[in-house]
Amino acid sequence: MNLQSIVNFIAIEVDPTSHAEKLLSGVGGFLAIFIVYHISYFLLGDGAFLIVASMGAATVLLFAVPHGVLSQPWPLFGGHLLSAFIGVSCAQLIPDIYVAAAAAVGLSVTTMYYLRCIHPPAGATALTAVVSGSSVTALGFEYIIAPVLINVLVIFSVAFLFNFFLKGRRYPACLGKLDSRATESKVSENKLSHQGIRHALRQIDSFIDISEDDLNLIYHLANDYDQKK
Repeated sequence: MNLQSIVNFIAIEVDPTSHAEKLLSGVGGFLAIFIVYHISYFLLGDGAFLIVASMGAATVLLFAVPHGVLSQPWPLFGGHLLSAFIGVSCAQLIPDIYVAAAAAVGLSVTTMYYLRCIHPPAGATALTAVVSGSSVTALGFEYIIAPVLINVLVIFSVAFLFNFFLKGRRYPACLGKLDSRATESKVSENKLSHQGIRHALRQIDSFIDISEDDLNLIYHLANDYDQKK
């Protein structure tokens, strides 16, 4: 097995992002968790440790992939709150913790898929509700509000403000469309159809974390580059 085969097997993708983009993602992640922790401590006191571990994973999505489908508000809010509800329900209704933990994650994945709010970190939100011990179990369904909803609101607000002042990093992604009207007019001249994209996705039959608008923009830029060569 040669080096390229190994690279392909472990899926090292091409990463053309600039050093500035990478560093900004790290700074944004630092600020998000710093603020989340302090607000959680102010509201929950010693219960600040209840910052759900999934917030760290959510931070990666919101600051490293702010335009990704999985990072948008509905997946963020819907994924975490639904998974929190499912996690608490499993913890209360299923006495075997092993079965409860597995059911919490499995049901959360299925629910997020059907409700179009897939957000991978939310799986940890569901799991935390089951396996974090009596301090979390005692919260019952209050867990959905504090700490989950509080954490989500804070991390969303930080992502919105942090990315708002950085060109090309608008969050939510819909705000970026307001900055790209000139580009959109060019893209519309050579655009993949909505029906064509849906057909292609059905053939692949797997979730792909890219919006239709971003796919068309990539197609336009690549096509424009090839024509200029």
